[in-house]
Amino acid sequence: MQLKEVNFGNALPVDGYGPGFFRIGGQVWQSGVLLSLAGVTEWRGFSDVPLLVALSGDIDVLFIGTGTEISQLPKSLTQKLEAAGIGVEVMNSPSACRTYNVLLSEGRRIAAALLPVD
Repeated sequence: MQLKEVNFGNALPVDGYGPGFFRIGGQVWQSGVLLSLAGVTEWRGFSDVPLLVALSGDIDVLFIGTGTEISQLPKSLTQKLEAAGIGVEVMNSPSACRTYNVLLSEGRRIAAALLPVD
C-alpha cells in the first residue's frame, strides 16, 4: 500500500473537537468557527449572516454544522445564502468537520460554519 501525504495548502483542517471546542491548526477555539481558505474566525451562529454572505464568489459550498444534532436553518438565513449564490449543506458538526477535511484535501472551494457539540 502506498500512502500519500495530504496537503491542505494555506487552509487549516479541523484537527479535533469536543464539548464546546474545536482544535484547528493546533489552536483551540471555544466558540463556533468559520473555516475557509482565508483562515479561521469566530462564528456566532445563525444570526452572523454577513460573515457567511461575504464568502460569496470565493466558495461553491458552505457546510453548516449545527452542533450535536442536525437542525433546520432559519428560513431567512437559507434565503440570504441562496441569493448570494452559496450552496448550503446542513449536517451535524462532526459530519461537517469530516466532510470539510476530505473536500479541503481535494482542493475544493468550500467553507464550514461550525457550532460546537455539547
